[in-house]
Amino acid sequence: MKLDRKHLPLDRRIGASAPAETGIVHIGIAQFHRAHAAVATAQALAAEPGEWGIVGVASHNPAVVNALREQDGVYSILELTPEGESVSVVDVHRDFAVAAEETERVLDLLAEPRHKIITLTVSENGYRRDSRTGGLDRSDPAVLADFAGGAQTTVGLVARGLVRRFERGGAPVTVLSCDNMVSAGDVTRSLVVEFLEEIGAGPEFFAWLEANVTFPNAMVDRIVPATTDAVREAVRRIAGFDDAVPVPAEGFTMWVMEDKFAAGRPAWEHADGVAFTDEVGKYELVKLRLLNGSHSLISYLGALDGRETIPDSRTQPFVEECVRAALYDEYLPSIDLPSGFDPDAYIARLFVRWTNFALGDKTARVGSDGSAKLLQRIPAPAIRLLEKGSVPQQMALTAAAWIACVCPPQGFDPGPIAREMVEPKREALAAATAGASNVREHVDAVMRGGFLPDELVAYEAFTRRVAELVEAIVRDGVRAAAADALAKRPLEDREG
Repeated sequence: MKLDRKHLPLDRRIGASAPAETGIVHIGIAQFHRAHAAVATAQALAAEPGEWGIVGVASHNPAVVNALREQDGVYSILELTPEGESVSVVDVHRDFAVAAEETERVLDLLAEPRHKIITLTVSENGYRRDSRTGGLDRSDPAVLADFAGGAQTTVGLVARGLVRRFERGGAPVTVLSCDNMVSAGDVTRSLVVEFLEEIGAGPEFFAWLEANVTFPNAMVDRIVPATTDAVREAVRRIAGFDDAVPVPAEGFTMWVMEDKFAAGRPAWEHADGVAFTDEVGKYELVKLRLLNGSHSLISYLGALDGRETIPDSRTQPFVEECVRAALYDEYLPSIDLPSGFDPDAYIARLFVRWTNFALGDKTARVGSDGSAKLLQRIPAPAIRLLEKGSVPQQMALTAAAWIACVCPPQGFDPGPIAREMVEPKREALAAATAGASNVREHVDAVMRGGFLPDELVAYEAFTRRVAELVEAIVRDGVRAAAADALAKRPLEDREG
């Protein structure tokens, strides 16, 4: 039996089905949104009905949109935990579009007054930021094309959608980023404003923007691997229906937001793992550094050690020791923790999540998009220690292992798992390092090539240490490099 609305198994439905009326436009209709915000919306609708159907917009790839259209927007969640498997279904998407193919229609959707929230999950890389300035990447051809009149990047699409909304009456709206960035709402607003200034938006528009458009900060958290044929087969075996686009996910979910919505919102406070707070920034740093930063370290060390999954990587003793050193020496001391937060309990839960063999999250997936992800994860904690005269060993090891995976020095093979990692700046990295005659020159070319913030690279001790660790990886292997980093742990912030 094919999964669709006619064959909707109500006993497996999460929350409630959305009404026909849509109130949310979501850009980035891939795995994470469908296992996170969409699930929370279904649960919110069960607690408090409202016109909160979702329009799902893919940026470029129509594959998921086409499959969801075939299934009337219904899809399943395969929850994988050490305790077992379960299948549930979500029914909140009521319309779909592909921005690259239907740009004018998407702009119209963003401008419609009935759409009160625009949500985004496009990954850190989708914001097209300059690694040095944090603003829009003005060397990116897609950004330049949008400046010239296009609307293909996420920021360009949202900005031009807001202009059209203003021109058509200016109904208030909220733009809510659900991506892993520090102060994601503030960053999104800054990029949108930069774009609008570049295209010459006038003072009346900016006055409207200030009064009618909000950009709440939010922290999102759920591990959601890629869909495979094995996932589809598991759904068929457990639930008895065929779903072309099921989403595998862990049991844990968390969504922390500022309650700053210009035109209302679903009753998300009734959904699992959702909280509204004025301390979102603190929760963001907890997640981005303790979870995401450590996740990156696990992935790069694991890839270089030949480990296909995150659980297999994390359970290697040398990886666990490096991660604990990163957490307690470098990440945790850099965070002003939320009120009442128990870091030891949170870290213990992280290790349980990273050891979910049932989920089997791929090392290559977690290590992808490193050039964008690491900008959010290592610079601030690293600089904090460097300012005190201490070299952050695990931050240096993270950078070194990333370089070895996605931009290996000449003659070094990082292995098949590293080669599977998607790195949007792989070609630029290769071009920057083309003239290097040895490992140190290779690393120096990466460090000074604009791939990491100038403020971090300015510390010669950090650049030198990254080069030493890449040399150790090339010469003696990743385990030897990890042992070297652990042997030089800074004393100041050690656990205990």
